[in-house]
Amino acid sequence: MTTTTDTNGHEKLRGAEYVLGVLDAEQRREVERQLREDPELAAAVEAWQERLAPLAEEIAATQPAAYVWPRILAELGLGGSVMARSAPEPTASGGLWNNLRLWHWIGIGASTVAAACLVLLVTLPRPTPSPAPTPVQTASTPPPTTFMVAKIEQNNGIAGWTATMDVTHHRMILVPATPQAIADNRSTQLWLIPPGHKPISVGVFTPDKTNSMDLPLTLVKQLSDKALLAVSLEPKGGSPTGQPTGPVIAKGSIGGA
Repeated sequence: MTTTTDTNGHEKLRGAEYVLGVLDAEQRREVERQLREDPELAAAVEAWQERLAPLAEEIAATQPAAYVWPRILAELGLGGSVMARSAPEPTASGGLWNNLRLWHWIGIGASTVAAACLVLLVTLPRPTPSPAPTPVQTASTPPPTTFMVAKIEQNNGIAGWTATMDVTHHRMILVPATPQAIADNRSTQLWLIPPGHKPISVGVFTPDKTNSMDLPLTLVKQLSDKALLAVSLEPKGGSPTGQPTGPVIAKGSIGGA
């Protein structure tokens, strides 16, 4: 049964996802439709915009790489003539959610700290529980931390991705920092490696875009500060064996947020 607390919590989480821009196009359209009918969701979106907007004012301007705008045009199927007359200049203003400085800062300047701070803002209010004995942590007990983060570093020591894990809602958000270029006939696959166990596939992901990934309960139970996340280079579509078959190009330890 869905309680009022569950509903409010879901709306706050969905409002945060909408403001952070991690929903796909269909999900965004659905939220925008609900905003016209659901005052609680509209209030949640407005609250997140007000809460996160000051971040953009504290970030120094940065020049995006020259390939960024041509690549966007290419993915949209627009021609070169459009590119020549339409390429925008980077700007220090223009709205939080179109602000290149903010996302550059999240992905590169302070990837782990930024992800931890943003994800803590999404923590939902919960009723105060009555005192109870602290449970003994076992291999089958989910970690007590609501959120966990990991900076996944490439072999050159540069952060490739930042992973934020919402243990309560069984979800991971994977944000690119400075990932290396991947050939079109290869896929990047994320693995969880618990201590003393074989790698567990989290899933194939798009290396240069924000990915929202659902986590099975069996995988959530394996999350701990002794586990690792790793990225391997696999054949198109992912490993055919259920275990890494290609080179591991990045890895990082998990910590609580």
